[in-house]
Amino acid sequence: MLLRDLVETSGAVAGTRSRKAKVAAIAERLERAGVDELPVVTAYLGGTILQRRTGVGFRGLSALPAPASDPTLTALAVHETLDELAALAGPGSQEARASGVRDLFARAMADEQRWLRGVITGNVRQGALDALVQEAVAAASGVRLTAVRRAAMLAGGTVPIVVAAMTGGEEALAEVGLEVGRPVLPMLASSAPDVTAAMTKAGGGRVAVDVKLDGIRIQVHRRGDDVQIATRSLDDITDRLPEVVAVARSLPAREFVLDGEAIALDDRGRPRPFQETASRTAQPDREGGVAVTPYFFDVLTVDGRALLDAPATERLAALDALVPEQHRVPRLVTDDPAAAEAFAREAIAAGHEGVVVKGLDLGYAAGRRGSGWVKVKPVHTLDLVVLAVEWGSGRREGWLSNIHLGARDPSGDGGAGGFVMLGKTFKGMTDEMLAWQTERFTDLALEPSEIRAHYVVKVRPEQVVEIAFDGLQRSTRYPGGLALRFARVVRYRDDKGPDEADTIETVRGLAGDATLPT
Repeated sequence: MLLRDLVETSGAVAGTRSRKAKVAAIAERLERAGVDELPVVTAYLGGTILQRRTGVGFRGLSALPAPASDPTLTALAVHETLDELAALAGPGSQEARASGVRDLFARAMADEQRWLRGVITGNVRQGALDALVQEAVAAASGVRLTAVRRAAMLAGGTVPIVVAAMTGGEEALAEVGLEVGRPVLPMLASSAPDVTAAMTKAGGGRVAVDVKLDGIRIQVHRRGDDVQIATRSLDDITDRLPEVVAVARSLPAREFVLDGEAIALDDRGRPRPFQETASRTAQPDREGGVAVTPYFFDVLTVDGRALLDAPATERLAALDALVPEQHRVPRLVTDDPAAAEAFAREAIAAGHEGVVVKGLDLGYAAGRRGSGWVKVKPVHTLDLVVLAVEWGSGRREGWLSNIHLGARDPSGDGGAGGFVMLGKTFKGMTDEMLAWQTERFTDLALEPSEIRAHYVVKVRPEQVVEIAFDGLQRSTRYPGGLALRFARVVRYRDDKGPDEADTIETVRGLAGDATLPT
């Protein structure tokens, strides 16, 4: 399939606000793809590439060769070239990579060059996320959307299951199950302003209330002595966490999949700052470095016993039988809001983020965020995306300071590039953070050669930041109709991509709650 075909589809998707029209355009292109092309075409239609890293950044794409006059470049040729660029290493690799980029872009027409630059840098603005592509796969294959979603969750994404869907239909997708050693997308939590509201949202009655640790999400797979540890984004970090591997090997089962958190603790057992946990888990273990401790809160399978669809009561019983208390997330099972509130206060007093309230009758909804799990924090926070940044003044002169904050808009209706601006903030930034973000947003600038020429520097919407705020107020200034009150930076979330940022629907839901000033 010619790259030109995908670029045209991307343009059609970006040019409409209709979700139905977006799905139809993607489905039509999938139907025309050959079986060998489907994984690449599916990724490209979703605005992503299959390579985790290519070594090619925005700066390497700032000066491109003259475009080709005719469409000859195929999607598979692009994929093969990116594979070659990703494999380059050692002396001379930088020059070889630059040469490969020039050769690739010289074969692309002008609009193909623009699209290629966007997809390589993660900046294709077409309003087509993975959930939309899943709808298109269902439409193109004639398979129920629920079957596509379930298979994609268990396989870790849409790309791994698209061939099965398009060639074998629902019967082939039904064969995609939980497999030890193949990470699945983790179940996610929605939000509530307080514990009582969370209990109601989770279904009422008896619930499990888990302490919400401020660590990194881990999924631990064990088969025999082989242990694999994956992050929430499914990156393999096994070699970075030998202490977690040791705990996994000590458990009395030969095969299991556990969901939990890894966190760095101080000598008193209180959590260290999140940055220490993130730094420790971002690189191989070094002798004398900060140790992390695993805490588990769910189990998906154990010794051949499938628990994914089992109610939480059954999964928690299996977890308690497998994992000793010192490696389980503290939990209270209750139907008493007062007891749950007291438990939450104790968790916060111990230095933790808050609690997660969980319904006891539901299965593990891999990859989904719903009312089955509801997180409660003492301060309202949102994970937003930085859309632009302003040069500072006074003591902040020379630093990029005030950041523009956007919520994700899956419909693409509320703002440019699929994000809706909610306000700005320069609060909560240390000098160290200012220095870091000046370098970071210089790299993300849309016009790096003119970065000093503008007071407001527009950046690629890639950096997620956790923002605390006191409330929401109505606003005619921003397209979403809402603005954050007293927003301040909690931390930058390098463990999350922009597709994991909170949505404008989530923000509007919070604004509708009586506990938030409007």
